[in-house]
Amino acid sequence: MEPVPVASRTPVREAVRRHYLMCRPEHFAVTYAINPWMDPAAGADAARAVAQWEALRSAYVALGHEVSLIDPIPGLPDMVFAANGALVVGGRAYGARFTHAERAAEGPAYADWLRGNGFPDLLEPACTNEGEGDFLTLDRVILAGTGFRTDLAAHQEAQEHLGRPVVTLRLVDPRFYHLDTALFPLDGDTVAYYPGAFSPGSRAVLERLFPDAVIADEADAAVLGLNAVSDGRNVVVNAEADGLIKLLDERGFRPVPVDLSELRKAGGGPKCCTLELRTA
Repeated sequence: MEPVPVASRTPVREAVRRHYLMCRPEHFAVTYAINPWMDPAAGADAARAVAQWEALRSAYVALGHEVSLIDPIPGLPDMVFAANGALVVGGRAYGARFTHAERAAEGPAYADWLRGNGFPDLLEPACTNEGEGDFLTLDRVILAGTGFRTDLAAHQEAQEHLGRPVVTLRLVDPRFYHLDTALFPLDGDTVAYYPGAFSPGSRAVLERLFPDAVIADEADAAVLGLNAVSDGRNVVVNAEADGLIKLLDERGFRPVPVDLSELRKAGGGPKCCTLELRTA
């Protein structure tokens, strides 16, 4: 019997319609430095950031996803990074409590929006955490980052409120200060990640949990290629992540490249701009 051609063994990927919350970067600026990507001396072009964000939102709409908007608040230049505002799973929400004072007011703003838009079961956190920046949801587990922003105790707090198993992963490279800068779910069962962002023990956990993961190299991680959003088939990814885009294509996913280079000046990419509102 002749071997089965590789192409025929590529899984058929299915997109799942998602509901995202986003915040237009009307007040975006780089006026302080709270991560290695930020340089106040270099600043940022707010108009260009808005145009790139609009292209990201248009990409989601073109893929058939629902996009809701929260009003931006003057004086909160990082509010565009909606992923940090909460974690929403099964219709329940776990609010954010930011590490840095510059972003503290974002937590209550996102909590108020969620309560007023169909998510009244929201836990005000006692522990420091930065929402989906450090919590990424798969079918059976929530992966949770710690090391730079989110307290380890927040992992237990989230698990108790959401009733989902939480797996802790320790980040060790300050460039990848949130879990969503070093790893993203491809679908409900597997992920893509950059091993160098994690402690040895956490790398071992990832290898055990996800033997079929897509492994990104440092070059793609360094342009925040892993700050991507997948619906199970389509992967919205930073256009500069050439190697990762090729790997995704080879695995049967459909890369959707976008340019968020201006927002990257504050350490953000597609996922940072996108909070998923899960009702299941």
